[in-house]
Amino acid sequence: MFCLSTVLYLMVRALPRVQEDPADSQGFLDRWAHSEVPEKVDAAINGFLLKFLRKVKVTVLKLDNTLSRHMQKIKAEESENEKKASIDFKEMTGDRDEK
Repeated sequence: MFCLSTVLYLMVRALPRVQEDPADSQGFLDRWAHSEVPEKVDAAINGFLLKFLRKVKVTVLKLDNTLSRHMQKIKAEESENEKKASIDFKEMTGDRDEK
């Protein structure tokens, strides 16, 4: 902690001696960042992303519907197989209780 406070104290004392030189010449990145190009690129990416995600959503929903239909077919086949496989012991023994 002592070392950290010493370093901070020395930096604070040296801070007033540092003078800022105004940069009149702007670099390519500074000019590009302050232009309208990044906004146009962002809008284009957002438009593409919106269309792409909508298509993905439709594809996923179609896949979901296909899987649901397939599961319903399997469920129907299972219920038919259960009806065929069920054994009625009353019919086999001839016992019929009629009340």
